[in-house]
Amino acid sequence: MAGERGSRREQLRVQPGKRRPEPEPERELEPEPEKPSLLCNPAPNHNEGSDSGLSDSEESVFSGLEDSGTDSSEDTEEEDRSSKEETSEEQAQSHTTCLTTEMAGVSCRDEYAEDSSDEEDIRNTVGNVPLEWYEDFPHVGYDLDGRRIYKPLRTRDELDQFLDKMDDPDFWRTVKDRMTGHDLRLTDEQVALVQRLQRGQFGDVSFNPYEPAVDFFSGDIMIHPVTNRPADKRSFIPSLVEREKVSRMVHAIKMGWIQPRRPRDPTPRFYDLWAQEDPNAVLGRHKMHVPAPKLALPGHAESYNPPPEYLPTEEERLAWAQQEPGERKLNFLPRKFPSLRAVPAYGRFIQERFERCLDLYLCPRQRKMRVNVDPEDLIPRLPRPRDLQPFPTCQALVYQGHSDLVRCLSVSPGGQWLVSGSDDGSLRLWEVATARCMGTVPVGAVVRSVAWNPNPSICLVAAAMDEAVLLLNPALGDRLLASSTDQLLSSFAPPEEPALQPARWVEALEEEHPRGLRLRICHDKPVTQVTWHGRGDYLAVVLATPGHTQVLIHQLSRRRSQSPFRRSHGQVQRVAFHPTRPFLFVASQRSVRVYHLLRQELTKKLMPNCKWVSSLAVHPAGDNIICGSYDSKLVWFDLDLSTKPYKVLRHHRKALRAVAFHPRYPLFASGSDDGSIIVCHGMVYNDLLQNPLLVPVKVLKGHALTRDLGVLDVAFHPTQPWVFSSGADGTVRLFT
Repeated sequence: MAGERGSRREQLRVQPGKRRPEPEPERELEPEPEKPSLLCNPAPNHNEGSDSGLSDSEESVFSGLEDSGTDSSEDTEEEDRSSKEETSEEQAQSHTTCLTTEMAGVSCRDEYAEDSSDEEDIRNTVGNVPLEWYEDFPHVGYDLDGRRIYKPLRTRDELDQFLDKMDDPDFWRTVKDRMTGHDLRLTDEQVALVQRLQRGQFGDVSFNPYEPAVDFFSGDIMIHPVTNRPADKRSFIPSLVEREKVSRMVHAIKMGWIQPRRPRDPTPRFYDLWAQEDPNAVLGRHKMHVPAPKLALPGHAESYNPPPEYLPTEEERLAWAQQEPGERKLNFLPRKFPSLRAVPAYGRFIQERFERCLDLYLCPRQRKMRVNVDPEDLIPRLPRPRDLQPFPTCQALVYQGHSDLVRCLSVSPGGQWLVSGSDDGSLRLWEVATARCMGTVPVGAVVRSVAWNPNPSICLVAAAMDEAVLLLNPALGDRLLASSTDQLLSSFAPPEEPALQPARWVEALEEEHPRGLRLRICHDKPVTQVTWHGRGDYLAVVLATPGHTQVLIHQLSRRRSQSPFRRSHGQVQRVAFHPTRPFLFVASQRSVRVYHLLRQELTKKLMPNCKWVSSLAVHPAGDNIICGSYDSKLVWFDLDLSTKPYKVLRHHRKALRAVAFHPRYPLFASGSDDGSIIVCHGMVYNDLLQNPLLVPVKVLKGHALTRDLGVLDVAFHPTQPWVFSSGADGTVRLFT
């Protein structure tokens, strides 16, 4: 052993001045630039004790193990030590050269060029992480050292993609790899696989889904059993569970809970078709079966020896012969025979039997379920009108003085004064309690609409005439209130740079002050309606013009005007403010739109299903509105319920001109061209699950029809259950 080791060490040494031994033919192919890592064997790691890349001789040289079973001399040991040191130095130098060459080879070669793995591309090492998490980031994950893995730069826009689609013939088979972000070109095999899957075929071409089935169990009798497994113990021992089930069945049969099947009687069962059915008969089990009507029993006229009064006279015989067969009371003439043996055969016997069979066969019989309903139960049970008092029942006062039809009226917030506008070109101020005219303001044009300011601290009336809105101080009642109103209007300071507005605010002239005129708001088109906001600072007007400037909102304190809409949705008929919330109701011909003024958006669109909406009123709570139409309909909307009408009332015979809610009492009224005012009880409950109660309570009449026009406007008293009405007959009437 020692001699062999010594000879091997001598072979590893290189004598100075001598050439190295020629390399073997297999080694000549190793020093190629493509495989620099194979030039040398890696040096052993003495720290870790790894010696995987060493030959047997090198392992014995570097292991440091001695053969304990050999008696070698001191010379041999010293010679081994020196040989070991020289060989270690040579191996270290060789290993250093090998590492340097290997690193240079790695730097100039793609380490994944020879990758032949069938798995996914291993260049993306983010793991099984959804890539949707990184859609908004420039990277797709992190590597093992915590550094970001950035996406490939894709600066191609849609135009470049379109040019590639036109120029590249393989663009249709190019897909993007979501894991790496690179474009891949599908091979012919992959394209064929996708086409097969789209056609619903199997992915493998060589798979045959229609191969002949191989029967595992043949139909031939075999000598040996398929399984030679011994029989179970439960196959020859009685089962306790089955025994318990059988005992339960026996007990149920004894108790009569289970009836044994009785053999059916094979003989056919016959029954009388025309017999009186009993509930236990076969036909009695059919609930809808109707028995055949019975023939009338023979009477005295059918007797062979009838009484003399049944025998017809000669005139009766002639009259019977001249009648139609369907008009005769009897199908035969009674005759008298001396005995029963003298009665001949009945000539119409076969015909009557045949007609009887046709009646039974062809005439249908059906049992109809008749519902016994009292007609009074179909009418909804409404409370009696006298239980819903108070409401106006009779005419109390007539305010006369206008010479033409009175189009509009309005009541002061305190209920003491009344203002009316007429086609005679004047405004009249009335005292409600006495019907005394307190003043007349000539305006020189038809007054289309008037509205008293609902704020009790402001004494102001707005009147619409032609293309202007007049603001008047009637100066009625409290003088301090009238002077404070004038002081409020005169305290306005115009801005240095006036803004561009859709309307012009003009101060009244000095000679117009005694009549009460304070301000004039001039527009470009005729004004058809004016209405105040609940706080008394804003008022909305409707202009008779197409376009988005039909509705304007004016602010009294700052004297500003604005058009809240950018486009038009049809001809606007009426507008109204919500009592408590920043909503504006705009009624066009076919719909009612609800706008949120702060958000400046459309909240709801109500469909009244009317041909032409004429009037609009909002409930004091703000959750319900009513609309009148020219096709004599009054529509009630519950805003919390639906955009469709809650109820449609058709009490009037002609077009509705005005509708109104009472501010305090559960009442609403409608005026029509038929000259009548219908007052209804409309209770709105706080419980959202309970629907409003609508009951018509009174029809008030008093206005005379003039030019086919009746009642033109209605308004309730603020505190009392009274209603005012203005008509085409030039009068204003109070019903209490």
